[in-house]
Amino acid sequence: DAVGVLPYDPVTDSVVLIEQFRAGALRGQDSPWMLELVAGVVEAGERDESVAHREAMEEAGCEMSELLPIATVLPSAGACNEQVRLFCGRVSRASVGGIHGLAAEGEDILVHGVPRLEALELLARDRVPNGHTLIALQWLQIHGAELRRRWS
Repeated sequence: DAVGVLPYDPVTDSVVLIEQFRAGALRGQDSPWMLELVAGVVEAGERDESVAHREAMEEAGCEMSELLPIATVLPSAGACNEQVRLFCGRVSRASVGGIHGLAAEGEDILVHGVPRLEALELLARDRVPNGHTLIALQWLQIHGAELRRRWS
């Protein structure tokens, strides 16, 4: 199983997305470089929340002060039993940017702070082919006002 996290800053009304090369995106996409959620595999004995916090720091340099569950997704229920549990994490975008990831895992991750409305425009223009990212951004579109009130 895995977790995916949409880091969100309610003060700047921005999300943090990471950009990585994905070989599978060579098929039918404009570019194999994809904007995605922070994500990671949950190993035996690990808690989802611990993985979410660790991956946010490793992949995006983000420290999250709160974490809310979004949804549990079965990405390919006809082929496997993997679950991906999605979260939204409260962050301060002030120090977001640069290249992150673990060299030992061959990660080369570019971090982007993206205004929420710009991220939603990517949805409207069908520029978010990653299912987990699409679901999390749609969740934010529905719950964004409530979330900003809650985290303000």
